[in-house]
Amino acid sequence: MDFLGAGGNVLVAIMVVTFFMWALIIERLMYWSGAHTGVAKRAQRAWAARSDHKSWYAHAIRDRLISETTQEASRFNNVIRALVAVTPLLGLLGTVTGMVEVFDVMAVSGSSNARLMAAGISKATIPTMAGLVASLSGLIFINAFDRSVQKATNQISDDLLIE
Repeated sequence: MDFLGAGGNVLVAIMVVTFFMWALIIERLMYWSGAHTGVAKRAQRAWAARSDHKSWYAHAIRDRLISETTQEASRFNNVIRALVAVTPLLGLLGTVTGMVEVFDVMAVSGSSNARLMAAGISKATIPTMAGLVASLSGLIFINAFDRSVQKATNQISDDLLIE
């Protein structure tokens, strides 16, 4: 709890955003651990059930099946990407508010007493660190999810053969 107090209100905001980001990351991990196979098989069954694979209409249906599979595979990726971008910005906001506190202490005390400025410096650095750590952890996963979506799109495109 002292860590939260030292980081200020911005640290609480970073924690809320990070919690939401990780909830979405866990949902995507669960999707990729099993649900994607069912989505891909459903598209393959729908395509295999068609007798016509050559007409313009069949090509449109194939494109729709690929698009639906890709859309399901990339669900929440843009939200995660946005949260990855927001967390370091919130960290910078914490830096600014902490430095304002440092300058306020300097203005009131009339000196640069390190003990008086320590709380503001801590309030400036802790949110920055937390925002960067949250962002980097999310960045690793969003890049992996993007690669998985690309791979799944290529795979379903190959699986839905045009005769």
